[in-house]
Amino acid sequence: MSQPIYLQPVFQERIWGGTKLKQLFGYPIPNDSTGECWAISAHANGQSIVKEGPYQGMPLGTLWNSHPELFRSSSPVFPLLIKLLDASDDLSVQVHPDDNYAGKHENGELGKTECWYIVDAEPDAVIIYGHEASSKEDLAHRIQNGEWEELLTKVPVKPGDFFYVPSGTIHALGKGIVVLETQQSSDTTYRVYDYDRRDKDGNLRELHLEKAIEVTAIPQVYEHPSYLTNVHEGLIMTTFVSNSFFTVEKWEVSRRTQLPAHKKYTLVSVIKGEGYLRIQNNEYMLNKGDHLILPAEFGPYELDGDLMLVISRE
Repeated sequence: MSQPIYLQPVFQERIWGGTKLKQLFGYPIPNDSTGECWAISAHANGQSIVKEGPYQGMPLGTLWNSHPELFRSSSPVFPLLIKLLDASDDLSVQVHPDDNYAGKHENGELGKTECWYIVDAEPDAVIIYGHEASSKEDLAHRIQNGEWEELLTKVPVKPGDFFYVPSGTIHALGKGIVVLETQQSSDTTYRVYDYDRRDKDGNLRELHLEKAIEVTAIPQVYEHPSYLTNVHEGLIMTTFVSNSFFTVEKWEVSRRTQLPAHKKYTLVSVIKGEGYLRIQNNEYMLNKGDHLILPAEFGPYELDGDLMLVISRE
């Protein structure tokens, strides 16, 4: 297939959500508590729909199963999930299991390793990224006694920062942050602490302390990938992370640049600017907030304009 596959995102209401997905990207959000845009998703809890072209109206999961030639992947399920998150308030402190634990305890669900590109952040915004516990017993003791300030590691953030969050890492976005998240296609979260907030029905939200303590990595090991930057004509390509879960890159386009064919299918999120993608005398607009898939063997093609893209591959 020699044309990109544009997708219609799915929006999710969250207790900590807000309106920045509309303010920053112009999305028609359903309400003022919209916390998540599931931009490229084949997960059962929110599937993207093909916007146009020969597969218009098809859920991504159906496209994955019925047209494997577009992806040429050995994965039995679409393995990635691309989100935009608007943390209008602090997110709950949480941790995710790995594939092995989730497979045994969550009905065969994938584990959840993820990463964050900070799109926007208010002054003094922070994330929770890791912990100070020395053992499972120490972790349980600090949780039971509410020693959150001593337990949780806080890190200041600014737009353009990147964080790799492997399974087993205690983490949370803080108030005033918008991120683009690349993750395994999983919706499994173990909530450790939620600031004693109540849902719209007045109930405290469920915690998952036993599972959370089981899966938390101790001692905390921080993985700080070494960024690799390549310059190609009018394109600066920065590789943030590349491992068995995903490869994530930032592409900064300043003028027309020619690119070779992609052997693997490629996920594209436009987070800034506007421009064009051209292939075989066909031209496609790229606007801030667009999300699309370039099928396997797509190209050669060219990009043109003033653009910032986040590129993800399995």
